[in-house]
Amino acid sequence: MTSSSVIAEGAASATDTAGVPADFIGLTNSLCDAQALLTALELDLFGTLAAGPAHPDTLRATLGLHGRGLADWLDLLVHSGMLERHGDRYRNAPVADRYLVRGGAHYTGDVLRRRMFPALLALTESLRTGAPHGTDEFTDTVSRLDVVRQFADQMDFITDPLAGPLLAAYDDWGRHRSVLDVGGCRGGLLSRLLAAHPHLTGQVFDLPMMAPLAAEQAAAHGLRGRLTFHAGNFFTDPLPASDVVVMGHTLVNWPAERRAFLLRALHASVNPGGVLLVYDRMLTGALDEAERHNLRISLSMLVLTRGGSGYPLEELRSHATAAGFAGVTHQRLGAYDTLVVCRKAPVANGASPGSADGRARGQVNGDVEAAVGQRRQAQRPVVGGDDRPHDGQAET
Repeated sequence: MTSSSVIAEGAASATDTAGVPADFIGLTNSLCDAQALLTALELDLFGTLAAGPAHPDTLRATLGLHGRGLADWLDLLVHSGMLERHGDRYRNAPVADRYLVRGGAHYTGDVLRRRMFPALLALTESLRTGAPHGTDEFTDTVSRLDVVRQFADQMDFITDPLAGPLLAAYDDWGRHRSVLDVGGCRGGLLSRLLAAHPHLTGQVFDLPMMAPLAAEQAAAHGLRGRLTFHAGNFFTDPLPASDVVVMGHTLVNWPAERRAFLLRALHASVNPGGVLLVYDRMLTGALDEAERHNLRISLSMLVLTRGGSGYPLEELRSHATAAGFAGVTHQRLGAYDTLVVCRKAPVANGASPGSADGRARGQVNGDVEAAVGQRRQAQRPVVGGDDRPHDGQAET
């Protein structure tokens, strides 16, 4: 028995005697899981295995490794779900083949290697200073189109499993005619919504760099003319009007005061009688696996953004009520998310939610809505039935 195993067993015995369920040794060793993945990305293990299964001796020679620890490293990646082992050979698991093969169509490894891992290793400094690691400028990280595509693939990986539950959780799609996804990336989630409800038209509002990918998305899913892209910054530019407005995994990127501003802007964007659907990794205070996962997300916002954080449901409810929404309900969405449905009151004279009269009467509550009413006509779609290039709105 090694000295480290004695320490580990002694620690486990101590916690068992005290009746405390926390395994702090296991928690410490869990860093190996992340480091094993980072090492695999740095060595391009997944790219090597993309050619087919390989024996450890072949991998040792190809990757220029010593050999000591090689089998343990590969087996740990098997347990992590990144590799599969068949006999004495290893091959990529499907998720690794799709997302972790360098040069592949859906490769996301550069975002992990260059942004996520370095930032998380700087957690101590971020806790001391309150500042993110390095730059918090999204455009600095994804300035090249290939990295923009990696980011979009990551967003699709996170949101695709939520599309089905979202379609089922909100059961009033039939009375609406339009859907707007604010911060909707290239329109992955919106494509699923439009496919399920052919009577709907959809819009995505996001930074101009996403426009080419949104065009590809619309074409690939046969949605030209039904899915349009609006380039802009939701802190400075007006949002298009829509019966249903969706915002997912976006408010967590900003501090509370900016979340409040965005709820006012979103209220202005929703047509009278329409709804805002917000889904996010909200904090509940519960001692369960969902809360543990969402606390990790919140700490990631500390090291990646300037002011972003997880937030409780009650904060969002307060912002929505102050913005003017008439009713706010919520429910669990998937394993980790909460869906909040914010309903906007219909116009007093009974005009239909999507009518021009209804939209005009809805733009009377506060400075945000007044600004949107004045500038909405200047907002032009850049992708969809219209193939013109975007108008070059500035990124901030």
